[in-house]
Amino acid sequence: MAKTALVVDDSTTMREMVSYSLKEAGFDTLTAGDGQQALDVLQGKSVDLIISDLNMPVMDGITFIKQARQRDELKGVPILMLTTESQAGMKEQGKAAGATGWLVKPFNPEMLLKVIAKVVP
Repeated sequence: MAKTALVVDDSTTMREMVSYSLKEAGFDTLTAGDGQQALDVLQGKSVDLIISDLNMPVMDGITFIKQARQRDELKGVPILMLTTESQAGMKEQGKAAGATGWLVKPFNPEMLLKVIAKVVP
């Protein structure tokens, strides 16, 4: 059975590029344009991985992670941040919120899949 990933990014192009890479690796994908939409999409669904941008309208990535981690069904799901932000302080905020890993855009599909292989059993 295929694993399912949720891709959260306000850029349609980025969502499509990441989704394409994941589909090539055998994942089914769900997408959302911001953190609130992601929480709505996750309602009643089971996912094996979440990849989220940081800077988004309505609800940013850090707030999304904090709220996702409050849901029992998402506590053990790996959440990777994929963002243009690379400052140590931001990474610390992400880690404190519950992010599993941090990747900086522009993303390299091969590197993304290597990281995913380490965090998704």
